[in-house]
Amino acid sequence: MAASTALGGSGGRGPHGPWRNWAGNVTARPARTVAPATTDELAAAVRAATADGLTVKAAGTGHSFTPVAATDGLLIRPERLTGVRKVDRAAGTVTVAAGTPLKLLNETLAAHGLSLTNMGDIMEQTASGAAATGTHGTGRDSASVAAQITGLQVVTADGTVLNCSAEEHPDVFASARLGLGALGVITELTFAVEPEFLLTAREEPMGFDEVTDRFEELVAENEHFEFYWFPHTGSCNTKRNNRSQGPAAPPGRISGWVEDELLSNGVFQAACTMGRAVPAAIPGIAKISSRALSARTYTDIPYKVFTSPRRVRFVEMEYALPREAAVEALRELKALVERSDFRVSFPVEVRTAPADDIPLSTASGRDTAYLAVHMYRGTPHQAYFAATERIMTAHGGRPHWGKLHTRDAGYLADVYPRFGEFTAVRDRLDPERRFANNYLRRVLGD
Repeated sequence: MAASTALGGSGGRGPHGPWRNWAGNVTARPARTVAPATTDELAAAVRAATADGLTVKAAGTGHSFTPVAATDGLLIRPERLTGVRKVDRAAGTVTVAAGTPLKLLNETLAAHGLSLTNMGDIMEQTASGAAATGTHGTGRDSASVAAQITGLQVVTADGTVLNCSAEEHPDVFASARLGLGALGVITELTFAVEPEFLLTAREEPMGFDEVTDRFEELVAENEHFEFYWFPHTGSCNTKRNNRSQGPAAPPGRISGWVEDELLSNGVFQAACTMGRAVPAAIPGIAKISSRALSARTYTDIPYKVFTSPRRVRFVEMEYALPREAAVEALRELKALVERSDFRVSFPVEVRTAPADDIPLSTASGRDTAYLAVHMYRGTPHQAYFAATERIMTAHGGRPHWGKLHTRDAGYLADVYPRFGEFTAVRDRLDPERRFANNYLRRVLGD
């Protein structure tokens, strides 16, 4: 919720018009646009751009809020570089073209009786974009999309195609799993998968004080725990997902539509529109909204439990904190909202991830909790996000690479112990900065 052949997005108006992201807050006007169907076509396009002195960025479905995919040079679009290339049941892997939408990946895996172990909460992203910007769900033991990658193929600045894994070009593999499009253009990814399983989702309201007091207990007791706090209230909605022996018991057609479409999208859209027009009404709307979703339990295959439709457009900031700092930071955020004149119509989302070994992963080297703040698109968000960011950085927070923040390379080098390892690979693979743009210069340095 914001990469190489999917970096951030392609919410634009066709192959020759301006490129826009999903939220509409980033626009780019590339000099040249291509939509290659094969690795060879993509490599040729990169070589031609390099020869012409153009920078190169690859875009996906637009779900990054930062300009991570923006370029005035060559824009590579993903729509023809799609499809599942190999399912290897014996190895427990699936290889997909980088522009493959997660929806197609998940549906194809389900048709083969397979599943990713964990995933984020939307399926509109491309596989490469989700990985390259650090997309994650929530998990006690299972980590981000990038952490499930076992191999990848990348086209570097001179058009060379590298096949990378823990055994082949291991230094490139280590960094390129979550590479921000700074090392090259990813053309295919291999993910670890497992036999399809069932998850039972238990959703229920819980008071803010109870959920924060019990946070460590709830994380420890559940494979996947997350909650949403509704600003201007003392109310939260919790979700616990755990593996189940079944049988499958998905939400009823009507009750599922009421919860996931009518309330979470239709009524919420109307509430946000009203709040934008009359900000003073937002606290009252929040109190009603926090009581609208009732408790429910259902059991289904993983992607139908992990993901949900997100039709109300917004902008977002998310910070990854040391997990032990999460509750204190959230309480500080609640106090901030209560003493300020901010009017916040979107809930604050809290998720977790175990430590991983990816240099630029937000969970690199530490057990992590994520705090995400959102504002309805078109609503002033800068002051709220700036105040939130001050809280998060005071706790050593790492901003999500695809979501709004103001941090630069100086700050990020301090909070990522392996930052220098990544920039060294970048210096070797892209010394002329063919894959750079203003955002990458800010967060990675020149």
